[in-house]
Order: sequence, then structure tokens, then C-alpha cells
Amino acid sequence: MDSRNKRRMGIAGAVAGVGAAGVGAAVGLRRLAVGRVRLRPDPDADEPFGALRGRESTVLASDGLPLHVEVDGPDDAALTVVFSHGYCLNQDSWHYQRRDLQGRGAAGDRLRMVFWDQRSHGRSGRGEPEHATIDQTGEDLYAVLRATTRPDDPVVLVGHSMGGMSVLALADRHPELFGAQVRAAALVNSSCGDLGEMTLGLPMALAKLVRPLASGTLRGLGRRADLVDRARGLGADLAFIVTRKMAFADKYVSPTVVDFLEQMIRATPIDVIAEFYPTLLGHDKLGALESLGRVPVLVLAGGADRLTPAAHGRRIAAELPDAELVEVAEAGHVLPLEYPGVVTGGVRRLIDRVRPELEERTA
Repeated sequence: MDSRNKRRMGIAGAVAGVGAAGVGAAVGLRRLAVGRVRLRPDPDADEPFGALRGRESTVLASDGLPLHVEVDGPDDAALTVVFSHGYCLNQDSWHYQRRDLQGRGAAGDRLRMVFWDQRSHGRSGRGEPEHATIDQTGEDLYAVLRATTRPDDPVVLVGHSMGGMSVLALADRHPELFGAQVRAAALVNSSCGDLGEMTLGLPMALAKLVRPLASGTLRGLGRRADLVDRARGLGADLAFIVTRKMAFADKYVSPTVVDFLEQMIRATPIDVIAEFYPTLLGHDKLGALESLGRVPVLVLAGGADRLTPAAHGRRIAAELPDAELVEVAEAGHVLPLEYPGVVTGGVRRLIDRVRPELEERTA
């Protein structure tokens, strides 16, 4: 080997050594950080996340896709509450609301709850890529309503993130439901549009550079879904830190809750994440607020939400004639898990507002 090649090998070895040391240090610090968080007192450590189940059924969407649906509470209840979950999650993200409402309204009246997995999420069927749109998830919600309620059954709709967008899509396509069957709605960490401007917590200048790359990068990852999904399972500690940073604002949030959220996200195939991403950025349902405005609406927002910032919630509330806006300053993008009492209490207040109408109906 001549002196030039030896010099090149020496430089390469030095770079590799420094790189290996840096990676080793990063991994060590990451594990130390995760270990410290997980050693904190955790009142939710024994919570049976993912174990609450209802009466299961399958509802066929307009394109024939099977949607997984579960129902809690008596079929002859005076009111049905339908919960629609967010992007990359499943119906188990409503764990605390499902546990704490327990088939009862605020005054002890019987309550029926419907939970469903959005298409390509949870235990629902895998949809075609061209049907990964908010308009389609709105039609899916319509199919769930038709299958689980009678046309004259009063309903309250509750949607988190993409689930809230599904509610808006329903209002856009089926305005006749609002004020008739649909008596109230809650939108949690959601938006009626302009998500192309979200910064993910980055400085605006950097966010503008990152946004155009995201869709192409996700499409590329989606084409190597098997490889990417295997790799995702190897970075659990890093995923824990990223999930905690991006989804939550409360630094004392339960490590078990963070793990639970991360597992739901990891269970969503990367190609599904890639397929739905463009429809989230292109989502525009400002016009649907006119139909939604026929009923009382609760808008819940997180002051530190990086994905659908609180300004989106404020905008929705400002456009509605009968809206209650609740903004939790120290909250991120998953209020149903980070501040479950705020969400459950809000749903109870909506039920209270609807109750006089129900009493007139049954008198």
C-alpha cells in the first residue's frame, strides 16, 4: 500500500472512530435520559391501556372497506356519543374517556358510546392509497353513523386531530345531519385548514425548508415499507423521546402514557402515514363550519401543540356562533391522553347542553 492510500485509510479510520464514539455517546445519553424518565413515579403504570373493549362489529365503508367498530352502553340509551381518533392512532387513544364516562352522562343518565378505527388504522381494513383522504374518512364516519344509530337517534360527535377533520368532512358532505340527528360536537386538537403552514415547533425559516421535503421523503419511505417498519422497531428509546417531545408539553407526563402513544404510532405502517400526509396538509373545510355552527360545539386546543397549533382551534371557535373554546396552555397534541379530565369534562358539558332537548323528546 503506497503512502497516499495509507494516509486515506488513516483519515477514514479516524473519522470512523470519532463517528463511532459519537454514536456510542448519543446512544448512552439517550438511554440514560429515557431511563431517568421511566424511573419517575408513574401513577398510570398499571392502567390497562388497550384492554378496554366493547361489542364489536364490522361496518362496510362506501368503497367496501371493513371498518372496525365497538359499542359501549345500552342500545336504548337516550344519547349516543361517537368518537373519531387521530392520525396514526386508533380508538384506544380514547382510553380515559371510555373508562370515565362508563355509559353514564353527567347526571347519571344512560349513555351509549361508539368507537371506531379509521381506515388503514387499528383493526380496520387497509384502504387503497387513492382513498386516503379526509373526504373519504368523513364518508366513513357517515357509514358508521348509519350502521350504529337510527336516523332519529340523537348523537354527539367527538373528534381528535384527523378525527375532528372527519367530523368537518361529514358536516361538509351531509349538512342535513347537523341540528337534526347530530346535536353537538367536540373538536380536539383539530383544524379546518391551512396545515401547510404548520412549523412542527421549528423556526419559520427552517420549517419552510423542511415542509417541501417531507412529502417526498415519506413517499420514498412508503415504497420501502417493510424495511422501514422493521427499522422502526429497533429505535424504541429514540422513538420514546421524539414522541414525548412532539406530542406532549407536560414534562411530568406519565412514561406509560408516552409508551402507549408511541406503540400506537409504531403500529401504523409507514406507507399509511405517507398516504394520509398530503390530505392533512391540503385539508380545507372552512366552509363546513356553517353546517357545524347549527349545534353547540366544544373546541379544545393545546397551547404548545406543534402539529395543530392553538391558533387553529381559536379560528374554528371564532367562526361558530355557539362555541366553547378551552385552551390548555401547557398541553401538546394529544389532550385526550395528556389532560384527559379536561376532555372528559368537556364532553360531559356538551351532554348537559343537549339533555334539555332529549327530555323534551322523551316527555
